[in-house]
Amino acid sequence: DINFTVPFQRRLLALGKVDWNLKFLISNFRNMITKSQNFSARGGSALGGKRGFKKEKSEFDQKVLDIRRVTRVVAGGKRFRFRATVVLGDHKGRVGVGVDKGADTSESIEKAVRAAKKNLIIVPIKNGTIPHDVFGKFSSAKVILKPAGEGRGLVAGGSVRVVVSLVGITNISSKILGTTTNKLNNARAAIEALKKLKS
Repeated sequence: DINFTVPFQRRLLALGKVDWNLKFLISNFRNMITKSQNFSARGGSALGGKRGFKKEKSEFDQKVLDIRRVTRVVAGGKRFRFRATVVLGDHKGRVGVGVDKGADTSESIEKAVRAAKKNLIIVPIKNGTIPHDVFGKFSSAKVILKPAGEGRGLVAGGSVRVVVSLVGITNISSKILGTTTNKLNNARAAIEALKKLKS
C-alpha cells in the first residue's frame, strides 16, 4: 500500500512523475481518509451509521392485507404502480387502516403505514372484549361484532380478524354479512363498527 504523505507527494512532483490531476486525486483521497478516521474516533463507522446503534421498536404492529398492481394509461403507454392496504394497531385499543400507492411494494407499504397512523381510532375494550353489539357498513361490506366471554377467542375471519386482533381484543364473535370479498372494504366496515362502540 502506498502512503500518500506530504513528503511523498513532494518527491514525486519534484521528479516530474505526477501531473496536476493526480495531485488533485491524491489530495482528495487523503482528505477522505482523514475525515473517516475522525468520524471513527468519535464512535462512528467509516461505512456510515453509529456503532451499536439499534433501531427503536415501533409501538405499533402492522399487517399487510393486500397488495395490488394498478395501471394508469397515459399518452406513451401504461404506467404500473402498486397499491398496499395496511392495518396498524398497538394491541392497547388503537387501530387504523391505511391505503397508498408507490413505485414498488416497499414504498407503497411505507406510505400506507404513514396513512394508517393518521387514521387511528381509539376503541373501548372491557375484559378483553367489546362492551356491546355493533354493526358496521362500508360500501357493500357489512360486518356485525358481538362481545364474547372469557376463553371464547377470536371468532372472526379475513380482514375483520386482523383488525380486532391488532386493536387488542381477545374474545369476540363476528360475522361478515355482505357478499363482497374485498379485503379493504371489509376492514373499513370493521373500523366503522368499532367507531360506534361506547364505553
